[in-house]
Amino acid sequence: MPLAGEKKTGVIEDYRTHGTDTGSPEVQVAVLSARITELQEHFRTHKQDHHSRQGLLKMVGRRRRLLTYLKKKDLERYQQLITRLGLRK
Repeated sequence: MPLAGEKKTGVIEDYRTHGTDTGSPEVQVAVLSARITELQEHFRTHKQDHHSRQGLLKMVGRRRRLLTYLKKKDLERYQQLITRLGLRK
């Protein structure tokens, strides 16, 4: 289930680092987090949807790898991002 166009654009605008940024790790993690949140809501009503659950697990893994990359490259940006998204309490 992809994000709605306006919602995805809003997430990108909130987390981009410069005017035309759509591919920085911050933006990618934010978009993945929004999709993961939507899928979690979907699973509250559709508990038996195992195919979508597999996609969810792939997204969680991709987000984890991007966060690990960002942590290695720039620890300060990593810490700012996880506090903004509310991850890793």
